[in-house]
Amino acid sequence: MRNRRDFIKTVAGATTGALLAGKAFAGSSFQGASSAPAVAGKRREVSIGGRRVKVVDIHAHCVIPEVADVVKGTPFEANAGGRARGPMVMGPDRLRMIDDMGIDVQVLSMNGFWFYAAERDLAAKIVKLQDEKMSEWCAAHPDRYAALSSVALQFPDLAAEQLEYAVKKLGARGACVGGHVEGEDISMPKYDPFWAKAQELGVVVFMHPQSAENVIKKDGLKGKGDLGNIIGNPLETTVFLTRMIF
Repeated sequence: MRNRRDFIKTVAGATTGALLAGKAFAGSSFQGASSAPAVAGKRREVSIGGRRVKVVDIHAHCVIPEVADVVKGTPFEANAGGRARGPMVMGPDRLRMIDDMGIDVQVLSMNGFWFYAAERDLAAKIVKLQDEKMSEWCAAHPDRYAALSSVALQFPDLAAEQLEYAVKKLGARGACVGGHVEGEDISMPKYDPFWAKAQELGVVVFMHPQSAENVIKKDGLKGKGDLGNIIGNPLETTVFLTRMIF
């Protein structure tokens, strides 16, 4: 019978292979993990069982500041402008940060999914700009970054087109989606065009929850303790996966 360590090693290797298109993941025993101390100007290296391993961060948010110009004068202006700052903006500081953390490759994705409320033409412009800017950054640093498309899932047919364009033309490795679309369950048949395209392309779909606002009463987890993250996100993920399974 396979033990938990073997299972984790298999899953980690398969997931990384799918994302990095065959780039090697140096497997080893999950005992004796260590990492060399960070040195200014030098990438921190992580070792497991005395062997150097490639560290892949699939949960790597980013923002594209140029999106603020696309949504200027719309109800989404605050969503784009308010997020376009700090470490999530792509630049030299981001490279230094992942060097210090010992991360070899980050798989970039959008987070927030505020554009799920946009009408079709605006959503198309937002996603196209986000995907193309992520692609430019990944092309400039192909050994350090990969990208997941930020499809407009509220229009499943458009999302399928966006995913295909991002994968075939921009080099994206899959898509990042929310656990729901404005409260709507994305395992519903209307979303089949998107899921079918992901299956056809054989790519990863990474789901990021949004504090389970589709599951519990709005603001029900407000207050001290970061409960939207600690309780809400695992709850939304559980409901999402269960509905997909059934």
